[in-house]
Amino acid sequence: MSTVVELFVEFAVLSFVAFGGATALLPELHRVVVDQHHWLDAATFTHLYAIAQAAPGPNVLVVTLIGWQIAGLAGALAATLAMCLPMSVLIYLLIDHWERFSGRRWQRAISLGVAPLAVGLVFSGATLIAQSVGLSGAAFGVLAVTAVAAVRTRWHPLWFIAAGAILGACGLL
Repeated sequence: MSTVVELFVEFAVLSFVAFGGATALLPELHRVVVDQHHWLDAATFTHLYAIAQAAPGPNVLVVTLIGWQIAGLAGALAATLAMCLPMSVLIYLLIDHWERFSGRRWQRAISLGVAPLAVGLVFSGATLIAQSVGLSGAAFGVLAVTAVAAVRTRWHPLWFIAAGAILGACGLL
């Protein structure tokens, strides 16, 4: 099987568990791309994620960059289509049925159950990225303080980013 087809199949399967978007899939993307197929090394994977986060646009951009790095334009298209198309088609086919059951107890339970799942998946992705860049204990301390401050204050996130950049530039992290 060609790399492009393999890439499409792997990412299409992952698209069905993408609660929370592509960022929530980072640990599984890492496992497939780095550990299982050895298409990329961990550092390149982390760099592609950083580029995707720095660029404007949707979080699924990381998938496009991974596909590009693995197999050029064909890989970028295959990875992006695989991540977006299968679930979009499924949702399109099921949305009328879902709306018909609006307000039912089991539907509310599913909707409420998916939220913590998405949060957990995003957190595991953040943990993977933090581990792969080798954050120090001080950096994890800053992370904890930032999380608490973000929840308890109404400060704009750019203030936290600026503070982290200053600490990093001073060599404190």
